[in-house]
Amino acid sequence: METTIRSITVTPLNIPLRSPFGIAGGVQEIAYNLLVTLELQGGIRGYGEAAPFPAFNGETQAGALAAIETVRTTLEGADIREWRAIAALLRERIGDYGSARCALETALLDALTRFYRIPLYVFFGGAGQTLETDMTITTGTVEAAALAALDILARGIRQIKVKIGGSDVQHDLARITAIRAVAPDAPLILDGNGGLTAETMLELLGALRLQQIVPVLIEQPVPADDWVGMRQLVQWGGSPIAADETATSALRVLRIAHERAADVINIKLMKTGVVEALEMAAIARAAGLGLMIGGMVESILAMTMSAHFAAGLGGFRFVDLDTPLFLAENPFQGGFQMRGGVIDLSHITAGHGVEPIAMVNG
Repeated sequence: METTIRSITVTPLNIPLRSPFGIAGGVQEIAYNLLVTLELQGGIRGYGEAAPFPAFNGETQAGALAAIETVRTTLEGADIREWRAIAALLRERIGDYGSARCALETALLDALTRFYRIPLYVFFGGAGQTLETDMTITTGTVEAAALAALDILARGIRQIKVKIGGSDVQHDLARITAIRAVAPDAPLILDGNGGLTAETMLELLGALRLQQIVPVLIEQPVPADDWVGMRQLVQWGGSPIAADETATSALRVLRIAHERAADVINIKLMKTGVVEALEMAAIARAAGLGLMIGGMVESILAMTMSAHFAAGLGGFRFVDLDTPLFLAENPFQGGFQMRGGVIDLSHITAGHGVEPIAMVNG
């Protein structure tokens, strides 16, 4: 059967960054990712990427590899047309390793849509072909933040996301003020990665408001399980609150909706895999929560998959698919095209449209 999985291979995908990528939980200088290649009996290949980010959720390259190896031989011989049944098995067997589930499900759906010769944004619903992304300023000095903001504007990107919580409130305040001075019209997203308390976040927002700086979104200001803090910020923050580390499963999104612990859900395929992310988006929509698409430190492969997901489903107000811009190397061919901050998928005719250069050349 042409749609039967012949083999699954996993290779390290170590990509240096142009400069360290800092969040409240730590810094990454090299993306220690994995490339999954899934080959069908008919010869079609699908590609997936695991991008574990230890500073975000403790996942590592070795852990993701071990998780994939746990199920690899079970998947070999399966029919990719039964992709939801396969995803259910992955949730049961390696549910705690979202990056491994994401890599396998991406490769699976890439192979499936290459076989049927449709792009993934059509598979996900065909709502659109373009998105507009922000670009992130990582933790660091005041001077570096201002220079980064100027670089973002020079790229033609309108919206800026600022990592906060890596130090004290006054330092974050100085960084945000410096960014606003050089980018007075740029909408600002502040991302705490769980590094603040509700009280500290409210203090920072109050100080910003005195300078007439009102962020368009506050992303995960408090730790993942600080439900009280999230609810307080929804009530008193004055800007929409997005759940990221708090929103790591469909069940947790259901709780967020029930408790009104966020206004927006940041969906990252790398947290849960692709199929559970579909469930999370459906719950969020039904509950009237806004949608954001983001990622870990990912190459053009995983970022393009996320772009297909968000563009195909539609309704994602916030888009944070910028990490390929931080990588010093691109070992792939294809993927989304960028014009300023606009991500375009319209040229892709099958699958996610990304292939390893080594595979293309040899």
